[in-house]
Amino acid sequence: MGAFRFQGVNALGSGLGGTLDFTDSRMSTHPHLFQAFVASAHAHEQRIALYWGDHEFTYGHFLRQSWWMRAQLIEGHGLKAGERVGLWLRNRPEFISALFGVLGSDGVAVPINNFLKAAEVAYIVADAGIQVLVTEAGMEEGVQAVLALCPGLRVIRVEEIPASLSDAPAGLPAVSRGVDELAVLIYTSGTTGQPKGAMLSHGNLLHNVESCRQVLAVVDFDKFVLMLPMFHSFMLTVCILLPLLVGGSIVLIHSLHAPKQAIQEILVRKGSVLPAMAALFRTLAHLPAGLELPLRLCISGAGPLPAEILKAFNARYPSVPLIEGYGLSEASPVVSVNPVQGPWKAGSIGLPIPGVEISVQDDAGVPVTEGVDGEICVRGGNVMLGYWNAPQKTAETLVNGWLRTGDIGHRLPDGYYVITDRKKDMLKPNGINVYPREIEEVIYRYPGIREAAVVGEPCEKRGERPVAFVGLDEGRTFDEHAMHEFLRSQLADFKVPRRFIVLPALPRNATGKILKTQLREMLAKA
Repeated sequence: MGAFRFQGVNALGSGLGGTLDFTDSRMSTHPHLFQAFVASAHAHEQRIALYWGDHEFTYGHFLRQSWWMRAQLIEGHGLKAGERVGLWLRNRPEFISALFGVLGSDGVAVPINNFLKAAEVAYIVADAGIQVLVTEAGMEEGVQAVLALCPGLRVIRVEEIPASLSDAPAGLPAVSRGVDELAVLIYTSGTTGQPKGAMLSHGNLLHNVESCRQVLAVVDFDKFVLMLPMFHSFMLTVCILLPLLVGGSIVLIHSLHAPKQAIQEILVRKGSVLPAMAALFRTLAHLPAGLELPLRLCISGAGPLPAEILKAFNARYPSVPLIEGYGLSEASPVVSVNPVQGPWKAGSIGLPIPGVEISVQDDAGVPVTEGVDGEICVRGGNVMLGYWNAPQKTAETLVNGWLRTGDIGHRLPDGYYVITDRKKDMLKPNGINVYPREIEEVIYRYPGIREAAVVGEPCEKRGERPVAFVGLDEGRTFDEHAMHEFLRSQLADFKVPRRFIVLPALPRNATGKILKTQLREMLAKA
């Protein structure tokens, strides 16, 4: 399932958990994401919704583009309510127009990792039954490869959106999907190695947006700096839906790997909320003295925040909180966060956000004693409807009203929670969930491989990276370059192990199971 970690702040102190208060929130009267966006756009039509380099786009701009996309899907492609539309795009402004256009057509948006290879995208297209793929000209080679595998798939390229658009087209039906109906499918890796579609309803996402609005004390003049992938569930909720539904702005960074450019844009655009990877906060902590950032809130995602980075950042920016939280796609995704006004507990995921409960349970679903490790379980209006076309996996994950996260942790005496381990062997290179078995199965296809196991290795730049241990057939030699080339033809680059370690035999227990704990210990010693 795989959890992300993030750093956030909460102005409500201990006012967490319990019933969610929608007071003064537009979401209370608009149970459909598109309706909520339209209301926000009408209220802030001339306000800047997104900054993109030298370009500025208003709410009215995105509303008109969303109407155009809606018309194309309904009239041009005959999309019916509940049918799925894939969003295979890199970070760009049109992602927002496509997202709300799909939701406005009563379709189901399926954000797709833009780093995936054609075969991986084709699997999601087939599994979700995607009717239309919204993409861009810059990904044409990949699109053609996907079309070769999915010949019935229809494509809309965002470059087709006219430069000049008028108000909403006449004659289109009003949205009809209800608050409990499916809005977004987020694909996350699972125990079989194949990704599963977490079904998030309009209500799930609106609930999480409202919880985050309260707990992060978001106001309409906040500017969210968006530099992580837009297809990620955390970015979707916290950096797209949240600011746009409250009338805030997004500062969209051109490159995900250009920290100097990001810092410059934060300064120029006066960004106030920054979700980023831990490595960027290390960079920020060592900026020259006298260079002050306009930030009021920092969110460290895509893996745990090392204590030394937190210490250096807090010393450099004592008035800018940088605190850890927790979430997962199946929970829309935010579950808990350290309070804005403290106390901030390093290494803790904080307290449950409004309207969300956490329980630590044993394998039988019985709550364990405070301080004792068990499985982190979550309950609230943010919890998914289930997994798409996977009733057995849904039944294993949603048990007695609780979402079993697969993460191990415990509750502290003051009500804070700590994650101590992963029940499943999920990896998180670049903050993206990867299941080792998927990589291992491809490695096994390479000639001469007798056995293989993939584990995660801490990486300052990427948070974590996969490392493969392999055993060879008798008489075989290992060509690491050839193996890398083979894997790159089959897997997204972030899934390809950065190095291979050849052993005479992989360690196994009495029943023959490979002991990954020993492999991790070998890596740590090395």
